[in-house]
Amino acid sequence: MRAVVQRVDGASVVVAGETVGEIVGEGLCVLVGVTHEDTGEKAAQLARKLWSVRILEGEKSCSDVNAPLLVISQFTLYGDARKGRRPTWNAAAPGEVAEPLVDEVVVQLRALGATVRTGRFGADMRVSLTNHGPFTVIIEV
Repeated sequence: MRAVVQRVDGASVVVAGETVGEIVGEGLCVLVGVTHEDTGEKAAQLARKLWSVRILEGEKSCSDVNAPLLVISQFTLYGDARKGRRPTWNAAAPGEVAEPLVDEVVVQLRALGATVRTGRFGADMRVSLTNHGPFTVIIEV
């Protein structure tokens, strides 16, 4: 699993004019990509890392300050644009594999005590955020 994690001062996801997920104030906006070899254990490992990684203001984690997370599935994180002019998506897991694993990340985060909002899997989403820093890291498990 691969996650692009941004420290934000608020973020939201809109689908067809409707806000389907939003966090207000300090937190993390997390784009999650799934590849073919990913498992439920990797989803749990990613959740633990997201909850404990110390990238918020003052080197705090979400668990330290009870900061919310906005988790959004994004298969394009496994895109490959090294050849030609059009990326390939061969490394991205198909929806029937990826969706339950992204959902498992959310379930595991909530089990840890996190406030989690989400996008809508497979939808044409509009993501808005205020990146604080800017601060962006890639986490792979």
